[in-house]
Amino acid sequence: MTAWSCLVTGAGGFLGQRIIQLLMQEEGPGQGLQNKDQGDIVGRRHLDAQCLRKACQGISVVIHTAAIIDILGISQRDHHECTRLLLEACIQASVPVFIYTSSVAVAAPNSYKEIIQNGHEEEHHGTTWTAPYPYSKKLAEKAVLAANGSTLKNGGTLWTCSLRPMYIYGEGSPVLSHLVVETLRNNGILRGVGKHSEVNPVYVGNVAWAHILASRSLRDPKKAASIGGQFYYISDDTPHQSYDDLNYNLTKKWGFQPDSRQSLPLSLMYWLAFLLEAMSVFLSPIYKYQPPFDRYLLTLTNSVYTFSYKKAQRDLGYKSLNTWEEAKEKTVEWIGSLVEKHK
Repeated sequence: MTAWSCLVTGAGGFLGQRIIQLLMQEEGPGQGLQNKDQGDIVGRRHLDAQCLRKACQGISVVIHTAAIIDILGISQRDHHECTRLLLEACIQASVPVFIYTSSVAVAAPNSYKEIIQNGHEEEHHGTTWTAPYPYSKKLAEKAVLAANGSTLKNGGTLWTCSLRPMYIYGEGSPVLSHLVVETLRNNGILRGVGKHSEVNPVYVGNVAWAHILASRSLRDPKKAASIGGQFYYISDDTPHQSYDDLNYNLTKKWGFQPDSRQSLPLSLMYWLAFLLEAMSVFLSPIYKYQPPFDRYLLTLTNSVYTFSYKKAQRDLGYKSLNTWEEAKEKTVEWIGSLVEKHK
């Protein structure tokens, strides 16, 4: 078997670390994957095209998971620009495979009144939000899919695809880690974030596995042409539930309880968010006010949107590595370690 090498951006992140673990198991001893360079090379304040080109030399596959959005003044265009430069580096270094970690946020939801159940790729859902995260992800994914079929410097062809995971949970989740610390400070009462939602979350290990399968498929000359330029929703058998129910299911073993207080109607919260956003714009010349929540966040956490992963099953041979029960057990035990550490 011909040895191959893989560059993972965001390798130190929640998902990136799991992809690295699986990549190192991908081939047998003495053959297959070479650990040439794995690192977070795109989350930089100043983009360095030369650094990207150097990192791509001798690489067979780029898996682009890095995405630092709207931190320390980074504009929402930086992620798109990073991705564009990385694609150009792949062409110059003749890297034949590029896999992009997108998000369900590029597809939905656009309104908390909109309902999407078992959506699929042929329905052409697309976000209309200009909030930094969905907007930058949408632009970057568009660039990745448009680059499919580009001619490499050595005359070869660049094959690209994009994976759109649902909300990702599991050990190491920064969202769950923050939730645990916040809840401990709140005497074990979970803050409600989305009781009106219905989503199909996905375990981090299964998302990582989907990236491995995409890599296999795009490295296969018999499959690359049909998979290149495609995007895929990635989920698993985690039950459809609200964000609040998921948080409770993962933390109740440690005594956490849902907030029983009455919450404001969603429509009222939406208009309050609008006023807070308007205040932020009004004060911007003299003061940088960051609202505690906005309309996009409210919509994201209080909508009904679930997606099927049948296309990934059909094209990539995707099947979950971990069942819901296995994923839940691992995540719950990890949360227990956090509780012990911070209590």
